[in-house]
Amino acid sequence: MSMHPIAHAATRPDHPAVIMTGSGKRITYGEMEAESNRFAQLLRAHGIGAGDAFAVLLENRIEYFTLIWGSQRAGTMLVPISSRLTAPEAAYIIRDAEAKLLITSTYFTAMLGDIRKECPGLTVLVMDSGDAEDFAAALAAQAPEPIPDQSAGMVMLYSSGTTGRPKGIRPAPPADPDPQAPVPLMGLAMMGAGMPADGSMVYLSPAPLYHAAPIGWCSVVHRLGGTVVMMERFDPEEALQAIETHKVTDSQWVPTHFVRFLKLDPALRTKYDLSSHQRALHAAAPCPVPIKQEMIAWWGEIVNEYYAGSEGIGMTLIRSADWLTHPGSVGKAIYGTLHVCGPDGAELGADEDGLIYFENALLPTYHNDPAKTAEAMHPRGWMTLGDIGHLDADGFLYLTDRKSHMIISGGVNIYPQEIENLLVTHPKVMDAAVIGAPCPDLGEKVVAVVQPQNMADAGPALEAELREFLAPSLSKVKLPKLFDFRPDLPREANGKLYKRELRDEFAAKAREGVEAA
Repeated sequence: MSMHPIAHAATRPDHPAVIMTGSGKRITYGEMEAESNRFAQLLRAHGIGAGDAFAVLLENRIEYFTLIWGSQRAGTMLVPISSRLTAPEAAYIIRDAEAKLLITSTYFTAMLGDIRKECPGLTVLVMDSGDAEDFAAALAAQAPEPIPDQSAGMVMLYSSGTTGRPKGIRPAPPADPDPQAPVPLMGLAMMGAGMPADGSMVYLSPAPLYHAAPIGWCSVVHRLGGTVVMMERFDPEEALQAIETHKVTDSQWVPTHFVRFLKLDPALRTKYDLSSHQRALHAAAPCPVPIKQEMIAWWGEIVNEYYAGSEGIGMTLIRSADWLTHPGSVGKAIYGTLHVCGPDGAELGADEDGLIYFENALLPTYHNDPAKTAEAMHPRGWMTLGDIGHLDADGFLYLTDRKSHMIISGGVNIYPQEIENLLVTHPKVMDAAVIGAPCPDLGEKVVAVVQPQNMADAGPALEAELREFLAPSLSKVKLPKLFDFRPDLPREANGKLYKRELRDEFAAKAREGVEAA
């Protein structure tokens, strides 16, 4: 039996493919099939053939799936753009990817003028515009039949640009051009994550679709015939309500979501029926041990974690039972082979921190950036995502931090993740970012940028309380020299912090000789 929306549209056309939690909009497999075919026809009508790219700048909305599945039968390269980006950043991606078409919505009207200026001649279709560029009208003008030359499409994600200009991650071409051919993530979903293949899955997706995990896993849910329940935006109580309302069986989170859940009033936490919930995946950033312990205590041993990247070079997985005996681990490799290497490229022994590489037959390249591709490669042909960590004697992987986030203060290597993980467990802290700021004496000094639960608490008293809280767990060199309180942090909805923005800000202040508040 073929596992693909094309097959499910033929056998279960009335089964819901997508339900939006906010608007309540829904689309069936039969409707999604017709819309996807229309979109494939639309791409061809615009001269966009197999291998050509088009860009998508959209909020979370039901039509995103029309674009995903239309591209998956047109053999095209879908380039999702983060809705957090500025117009120049979005225009850079459109030009770099050589996108022949941009699909956006009136939500981005303020940016669109500047994008057009930077990308003259770009064809644009706009959802909800009601004018000559209206997407729905252009789509409705196409036939709902399949195009004659169907082939599997690809997605080119751009690295979030947390450390510089975003880079396009050009996936290895599909092994089989048939649009209905299986993809590696299907096997990982069923064998690794234990997702059901009988069409009974109801999957809650609380994150923006322009990220690797939501676009990848939601697509797999559709291959397995399940229903995607998508939040327009994450809200902790609304997420719990969605689990109860839609009888959600599977879900995916990032540690920031868990922190938000655990800071809810306990009465709200226990108000909703979560009994349908069988598997909760999380990834994207290391999860502080106490936070995960609390989540397992609350949700049960259904909290499973994986480590992977947009590059798709490998994946580890750990279920709750193994995590409880190996707290802090992200598990063993279930796709690709792990290697932890020192600066000289030699493999390290158990419990030794080094750069983590995956060995895999299928490896991507960085679009238009052979130097970045080369930098990520080991002489033996393995590839790294830039994370530091170690394997224990049982072969379980532990992440220490990203190489690019390391602070060198007074000649000592300091990994911010350890300090951030402690800070977010403090009851008065909602979020925290730890960075290195220029310092004439030490080279870099440790700075904690903290988002308090309540901004009214910000000030010297809270700083003193946090210093006292950290002191027993951290050596003196790791203790922040400066605390900076602010109402929010530049965090992506996929859980990643835009530390570059904070580092640039403190570096600029240092150049101007101005100390941060």
